[in-house]
Amino acid sequence: MNRVSAYILTFNEAERIADAIKSVSWADEVLIVDSNSTDETVKIAESLGARVLQVKFEGFGSLRNSAIQACSHSWIFSLDADEFCTPAVSKEARQHVSELKHRAFFVPRRNYFLGSEIKHSGWFPNYRQPQLFHREALRYEVSPVHEGFELSKGETLGHFKNAIWQLPFKDMSASIAKMNRYSSLGAAKRRQAKSSYGKAFRHAIWAFIRHYIFKRGVLDGWAGFIIAFSYFEVTFYRYVKAVELDHQKEWHAQWEDISRRN
Repeated sequence: MNRVSAYILTFNEAERIADAIKSVSWADEVLIVDSNSTDETVKIAESLGARVLQVKFEGFGSLRNSAIQACSHSWIFSLDADEFCTPAVSKEARQHVSELKHRAFFVPRRNYFLGSEIKHSGWFPNYRQPQLFHREALRYEVSPVHEGFELSKGETLGHFKNAIWQLPFKDMSASIAKMNRYSSLGAAKRRQAKSSYGKAFRHAIWAFIRHYIFKRGVLDGWAGFIIAFSYFEVTFYRYVKAVELDHQKEWHAQWEDISRRN
């Protein structure tokens, strides 16, 4: 039987890491890839039998590639700390690694926010990168956030029928903190280069309309409105922070020029 390693990326996830680890206890190995947590994350993980690897955070793409390299087995199941692998998904995963119809699979996610399951807003099936894959089937792009992936030549993608659960935010404070972190990481992406405040507002408005209208967030009630507004915020601040980075570069260039003349 093909053996499976499950890896989980963590940073200060003490409140939910135990549930995540227990949900992938069906795997032959559970690897925690931690970026120097300052809470009890590592202690809890080790008490549950998980192997812990410390990796300095230099972007999610690089972090995930490090996780693949550290996994002991050829088949890998990727889980985030805010996700929960259901028994139905674990059973389906074992089936897929036995049948070998594909060597990379998308897994749908059911998201819960503000006490409700979000059925619209672009949050279901809400695929991210393939979550079950053979280590030779793909690599992640080295990107600070929203990292893409590249399939190896000749590989094909399959889709799970069953969904994992995701609880992306404990509360609104966590949502705002994530928005701030991701907008900072996203600002460094090349596609935000030479941004402007006008571009920031236009892209933010479009992000709100896309999620609230075209992805039918309006059907999710107030939760849908808040989700769409959060996309407005993260998009707006991503571009504004890119403008800020440009201004910092200009200031440093001017200061170096002044220093040389003096």
